Amino acid sequence: MELDNSDSKTKKTNVFIRQMEIDDIATVFHLGEKLFTASEVPNLFRTWDEYEVLTLFQNDSEYCLVAETDDDDELVVGFALGTTVTKSHSAWKYGYLVWLGINPEFHAAGIASRLFNRFRDLMLEEGVRMLLVDSEADNLPALQFFRKMGFNHPQEHIFLTLNLDPHRQAKKNGKRCKVDSGY
Repeated sequence: MELDNSDSKTKKTNVFIRQMEIDDIATVFHLGEKLFTASEVPNLFRTWDEYEVLTLFQNDSEYCLVAETDDDDELVVGFALGTTVTKSHSAWKYGYLVWLGINPEFHAAGIASRLFNRFRDLMLEEGVRMLLVDSEADNLPALQFFRKMGFNHPQEHIFLTLNLDPHRQAKKNGKRCKVDSGY
């Protein structure tokens, strides 16, 4: 999420927040493709793909929102996709804002705040007791935004990767893969 206050045109654009509809899926997917690229977020543990959008829409469409301009073009300029999580043996219900994306041309228009506030209100209506978001540790604009929205107590997570290609190749050749773990 990049914050840019230089484009005064975006501040004059009227945008409204509504529930995502089936006809919005392709638009949301393509906007996300532009925002969540491997070069922009190389350590993202969730991948942006059509299944991510479809699954969230199919399972939790009530928590999928879009921001749309109210001009003749009715452009989708942002989205919020989320879900709820319940854990067995816990009285708490959690809300998880999985994706929040805004067209860079509209970053200074307050759309992210409006999308988040509507998402938060939906979670309150659902009886959610805690909201969760995740971000890369070096995504300072996103961290600043979420702190502004009231999130605190960030927890650092470490994600490790294991390339299975050597194992796959060894299995294909009928051999056991020897990987030096260094331990």
